[in-house]
Amino acid sequence: MSRVAKKPIVIPEKTLVTVDGVFVSVKGPLGEMSRTFKPGIEFKVENGTVMVTLRRPESHMLLGTYASHLKNMIKGVNAGFTKKLIVEGIGFKSDVKNGKLEMALGFSHPVSVEIPSDLKVATDKNVITVTGVSNESVGGFASKVRALKKPEPYKGKGIRYEGEVIRRKQGKKAA
Repeated sequence: MSRVAKKPIVIPEKTLVTVDGVFVSVKGPLGEMSRTFKPGIEFKVENGTVMVTLRRPESHMLLGTYASHLKNMIKGVNAGFTKKLIVEGIGFKSDVKNGKLEMALGFSHPVSVEIPSDLKVATDKNVITVTGVSNESVGGFASKVRALKKPEPYKGKGIRYEGEVIRRKQGKKAA
């Protein structure tokens, strides 16, 4: 059995977790999330905690995964998730306009990315901050933006995550 699923998941104050068979919804101060799980796992809400247990033995490999999904849902509606991207390079800019992230990344044309409705994106000089209640949508959008111009190893130009270390290569040496 999963070590993650053995421990009860504590429900913070101002948070409501409802379970209807395989459908789990979580409401909190920042929003609401819901998810449908496979029927092999059972969720029990008791005394301010949620226990994740097996209903069928063949579903044991999903037990820890579903417990982590539920923890992320509870954390998302209470604290939210944030990813920061750093845009590095001369002439590289980013700005939010009309629900789109507009960027100049050294191409011959500006690049624009549609911002999903459940996310908030803010830009400040060379930092793009993506926040939302769903860990999956925040991480997915951040990776989509980073894939537009990955950091290159010689000068480090491109879009990288905050705290990401880019291994630098030595360029050509003069004779």
